[in-house]
Amino acid sequence: MTRLSLASLSAAKAQRPTYDRAKVTPGIVHLGIGAFHRAHQAVVVDDLLSADPSWGVVGASLRRPDTSAALTPQDGLYTLLTRSGAGTQARIIGSVLEIIDAPQRKEALLARMADPMTRIVSLTVTEKGYGYNAATGHLDEANPDIASDLVSPRTPATAAGLIVEALRRRCEAGAAPVTVLSCDNLPHNGRVTAQVVTDFAEAVDTALGKWIAANVAFPATMIDRIVPATTDADRAEALALTGLEDAWPVVGEPFLQWVIEDRFVGPRPPFDLGGAQFVGDVAPYETMKLRMLNGSHSMMAYLGYLAGYEFVSQVIGDPAFRDFIQAAWREEIAPTLTMPSNVSSDYARALLERFSNPALKHRTYQIAMDGSQKLPQRLVGTVADRLAKGQPVERLALGIAAWMVFAAGTDLEGKPIVVQDPMTDELKRAGRGDAVSNFLALRRVFSAEVAESMHFREAVTRQYRALKEMGPVEAAKRLG
Repeated sequence: MTRLSLASLSAAKAQRPTYDRAKVTPGIVHLGIGAFHRAHQAVVVDDLLSADPSWGVVGASLRRPDTSAALTPQDGLYTLLTRSGAGTQARIIGSVLEIIDAPQRKEALLARMADPMTRIVSLTVTEKGYGYNAATGHLDEANPDIASDLVSPRTPATAAGLIVEALRRRCEAGAAPVTVLSCDNLPHNGRVTAQVVTDFAEAVDTALGKWIAANVAFPATMIDRIVPATTDADRAEALALTGLEDAWPVVGEPFLQWVIEDRFVGPRPPFDLGGAQFVGDVAPYETMKLRMLNGSHSMMAYLGYLAGYEFVSQVIGDPAFRDFIQAAWREEIAPTLTMPSNVSSDYARALLERFSNPALKHRTYQIAMDGSQKLPQRLVGTVADRLAKGQPVERLALGIAAWMVFAAGTDLEGKPIVVQDPMTDELKRAGRGDAVSNFLALRRVFSAEVAESMHFREAVTRQYRALKEMGPVEAAKRLG
């Protein structure tokens, strides 16, 4: 088998880059170059490089060398498999020029971030990668990784620490500031990123914090594409479709959306050539996506996993869960949105089609990871809005109760669940005894306002009991 690389690219039996890769220069450093970035933002960049080759991507893996080890021998090239009911389309993406394994090549990464050619630093480090304390609205200085970086800020490991050190170098060298572009599923992700970065900088050097606040742009974004984890079957399909071996292809659905606040310092990439949309206010799009897509994804993940379903398409294919999710959108989630009603209803219809895609093997277990970091944005915020108006939250409560069962580490048949979450030990302890009360006491997940609501506590207790007594399918059917 021939490995995908620049030397073998011309032999690929798939769509190839239409630009001259040798003329592409780096303009973006991306922190957290996992499958999502490579199936989303890097694809948009690939679409614009024919018009402007100065926006190539240098990616960084912050924790593990896997991506660098897989793609460095391929000169950063990889296969995107776009799957729908009509089949799979293969495309070679060339926008990623280099992948840096940050733990081993930290100085190389910082030098690239501080290079004047770099005009954007973007991130997909997941919710837990920001070191943000939602309860205080500031950097979580008690986070062990953040605390370590604050002790040694010149040799950081966290995203916030790396950004601050790179900006310090740019400031001292008289180089232009950059735009820091968060692409994670966080409410007000631009504002959160600005807060943790400036908090970190001020803890290191007050003057640097003020310079960052005055000169660096942190636009908000909303990103949307379903990207399942890559499997060996995906690698085999990439080989069959392209004729070249790819150590780490990525899989995505046909749908792709990227809404970006039009607030940049310095040049703005023509992301719109790849389908991105520049707007004055991202918040309505962001809230719709977080609550309708991500919120229902989490509910389907926990309920579906407990029902024995491996994939989202199986969950939404069950009439009980399909009716339940539609009722949750209509009765509890959509009424909290500020989007026009027809937009949210159109979005719901599109979501049903996307979730039903049988070719997209999106695992419930994958979505269920890191629930303690995801629930505050995806479900708890919606609950808070409804409680403030005295409105019922039974369907949301069922989704949250399913998370509690899952997070405790034992399914409804008594089988152990391998919980992957930054709070795994605390979650398992919470599952003992009065589980509902114990979970609601976790302030990193539930605000005091929500946790102390008797209306919410009673709703979650009812749904938790229903799950235990009748199982997830029947519990959902009652609310559909």
